[in-house]
Amino acid sequence: MTYPGDGNGTTPFGHQPSEYDSSPGFAVPGYGAPQPNPAPYQHGAAPVPEQPLVVIGDITCTQNHVITPSGTCPIAGTQWIVTDMSVSTERMSQTGLVLAIVGFFMVCFLSLLFLLMKERRTTGYIQVTVRGAGGFMHVTNIPAYSPVTMGDVSGRVNYARTLAAMA
Repeated sequence: MTYPGDGNGTTPFGHQPSEYDSSPGFAVPGYGAPQPNPAPYQHGAAPVPEQPLVVIGDITCTQNHVITPSGTCPIAGTQWIVTDMSVSTERMSQTGLVLAIVGFFMVCFLSLLFLLMKERRTTGYIQVTVRGAGGFMHVTNIPAYSPVTMGDVSGRVNYARTLAAMA
């Protein structure tokens, strides 16, 4: 194996310590090593990003903004719409059917209780639409894997509505 280095292709790079280095002989600033002068505050520097408070699909809400792949808008005055486009079905379990047929020859009528086994399945998605000032609109679809998903998404949207009302 060759290493990039001083030109012959066999010498590895020398050790370049960083502030995250834990190698022997490295001094962490503040523990006996001289500290570099801190840079003075520069006006016009980028503000500290806001903490995300709720995430709904690909929509992120902070205290003052709604951040989506379509763009960012102020959270004040946003309108939220939730549409449940999921379908829950219930049918006889294939496992119960096989167990009832096989067990019928061994236990007779008791194995017919396996026919009562049901399989619940939820398919589809939950659509969340957010509208903001200046024609801003974003739609996201969240897959629904169980009936509980609608309750979870509705709770998140209600929290986003609360943030919009408080802003």
